[in-house]
Amino acid sequence: MNLRRQLEEREDQLLSPHAARSAQSQGRPRSEEECSLRPAFQHDRDRILYCKAFRRLKHKTQVFLAPTGDHYRTRLTHTLEVAQIARTMARALRLNEDLTEAIALGHDLGHTPFGHAGEAELNNLLPGGFRHHEQSLRVVDKLEKEGQGLNLTFEVRQGIAGHAKGRGPFLAKSGQDSNLTLEGQLVRVADVIAYIAHDTEDAVRGGVIQRSELPAGVVEALGPRLSRQIDTMVRDLITQTLQAGGAELVMRPEVAEAMDTLRDFLYDKVYENMEVHEDFIKASKMVREIYEKLNDPEQDQLFEEYRGQMPPEDAAQRQRAVADYIAGMTDRYAIQMYEDIFLPRPWGRI
Repeated sequence: MNLRRQLEEREDQLLSPHAARSAQSQGRPRSEEECSLRPAFQHDRDRILYCKAFRRLKHKTQVFLAPTGDHYRTRLTHTLEVAQIARTMARALRLNEDLTEAIALGHDLGHTPFGHAGEAELNNLLPGGFRHHEQSLRVVDKLEKEGQGLNLTFEVRQGIAGHAKGRGPFLAKSGQDSNLTLEGQLVRVADVIAYIAHDTEDAVRGGVIQRSELPAGVVEALGPRLSRQIDTMVRDLITQTLQAGGAELVMRPEVAEAMDTLRDFLYDKVYENMEVHEDFIKASKMVREIYEKLNDPEQDQLFEEYRGQMPPEDAAQRQRAVADYIAGMTDRYAIQMYEDIFLPRPWGRI
């Protein structure tokens, strides 16, 4: 009995005509025998969940650097919240939950330590720039499993690479085809829903902003509190998409506009406000100095000590290797490395 095939047949019976099917995947970079128990997207979900990069997310910044409070989000809790929101919407729309969850769990694997500060600094340092969604794909394709990668399906890899939207549109424009599956598009929206609601709550908890500062239009359209805001956004997308036939993701203009407004507010007041986050300036300095130190050919011994391997002879390859290494660090590992390299140690000889 092949349980995978039974589950694939169940997908055909239960899922929307617009949903992705595991059995119709465009395949993997390297051919392999598929699991007899799990459809391809479920198998991908499990591979991401068990990879090292996923475990490191628990010690990576979401908004606040190495928070001492127990209730602040980390990159891991953010990822789990995105997955939960995305799965709720996928189930209601009869989309493929396994594909949705796999993309959600993998979408931030390439994030640097120190959140936006670390990403911005690596983007300035690495020739050609650094973008975390591209790094997330690089993690699953090239860096995990000692350079073998996870060999994920095309649809999951595409969703991971296409999730980032910055301050741009998070919904595909009406009437235009998107290269992303609907599941990939759904994760992109779920990511925005999660971080604009949860980061607002953390920023209020941290005293960076006051709830009374939230734009009036946001409060009117989405509600004043976290649970109400998430419920409003999720219900609106589900309701409007179903009413439109389910072939594209739809939200009422006033809700989408309120989400844009809140996102812009967070970028201005929280993410990009270095005066508010003086620690971001310190974090950027740490990333820059570690990057420069490990890229110095005279520091080959140091490179071997921390990388555990010989540095690439080609300068461009070395820069890429250093960027990969730094991007994979947790906040506390980067801080410890900086202390080991740059801070004096007390003389311990008796």
